[in-house]
Amino acid sequence: MAIKLENVGIAVRDIEETIAFFTDLGLTVLGRDTVSGEWADTAVGLDGNHAKIAVLQTPDGQGQLELFEYIHPDAIETHPTLPNEIGMHRVAFSVDDIDEALRIAAKHGCTPLRGVATYGDVYKLTYLRGPSGILVMLAQELKKD
Repeated sequence: MAIKLENVGIAVRDIEETIAFFTDLGLTVLGRDTVSGEWADTAVGLDGNHAKIAVLQTPDGQGQLELFEYIHPDAIETHPTLPNEIGMHRVAFSVDDIDEALRIAAKHGCTPLRGVATYGDVYKLTYLRGPSGILVMLAQELKKD
């Protein structure tokens, strides 16, 4: 059986704010829609499912995020995920310039949870809290001498 990762789906408070954050980081919007109906209820497992959606793609064409802003039923606020919680953890991106990526994130009020770390001589990386409390990891591969 062949298997391929299609996307990571994330429910958000404000789809426009979240699209702005990720497009500023370099993703592009592939499509937008509003979904509802029996097929959506069945697929998602929620009666009366009605949501705005947007699919964003990374510049390399390999990664996609599918964002959902629920119109019905009401979105449920939870505490933001902590790095050590079981379940959906975070979405990670490699970047060419972590300092530039952090400047862009800061324009959206998003800063590292603690700071930027260096993992051996391989990566500079950080976790930050993005829109709707999404944990985002940014990693810059260090140049080999």
